[in-house]
Amino acid sequence: MTQPIQAVFFDLDGTLIDTAPDFVRIIQQMCADEGLSAPSEAAIREQVSAGARAIVQLMFAEQLGQICDDDPRLLSRRQAFLDRYEIDVCVDSRVFEGLEVLLEKLEGYHIPWGIVTNKPRYLTENLLDKLNLSSRCGVLVCPDDVKNPKPDPEPLYLACQKIGVEPLACIYIGDHRRDIEAGRAAGMQTAIAGFGYLSAADLASIDTWGADVIMQTPKALTDWVLQQVL
Repeated sequence: MTQPIQAVFFDLDGTLIDTAPDFVRIIQQMCADEGLSAPSEAAIREQVSAGARAIVQLMFAEQLGQICDDDPRLLSRRQAFLDRYEIDVCVDSRVFEGLEVLLEKLEGYHIPWGIVTNKPRYLTENLLDKLNLSSRCGVLVCPDDVKNPKPDPEPLYLACQKIGVEPLACIYIGDHRRDIEAGRAAGMQTAIAGFGYLSAADLASIDTWGADVIMQTPKALTDWVLQQVL
């Protein structure tokens, strides 16, 4: 018999919070400053979950080409992007419409929810503070907290340890292959946020990720999670 659900964990960007509008705004500003054509909003949304390096590569693809992660040109532009993002981390970002209902329901059932993300802690805490989620989030695990970030299961194990729950009795929800790989490795039920920041390559391979479910809307995800909880 399946264990009762003890906790629900979310990835951050593209899963719990729609942060893309702020990325789009900052990227458009940076491209304008350098006299470059900005990528399309759709192209930016596809790269948000891949992190700052992918964002910079998208903006400066013609200038940088394929370069190493430690190339000074990449590092300087990445830091410039992060500096701007830190200042304006939450102008237009919001919890995905419909997921606030899920958070309230989980809280009503006294089931803790948390965030396990590859976003740096200083940015994540700033964002959660501005969205008034910090005091509600039962546990936050960022790459700063572990030796091996996702897709390694270490961050999920740490989240469980911090709030005293068993991994086999938890759900992890994400919009990237690494989220599902981490959740499966930890023994959790996994769900893909199909409304998240999925690229064409993601959509072509999503059925091979091994998630328990793929939910295309926040409402569908909410309904599925609550079915597991009740």
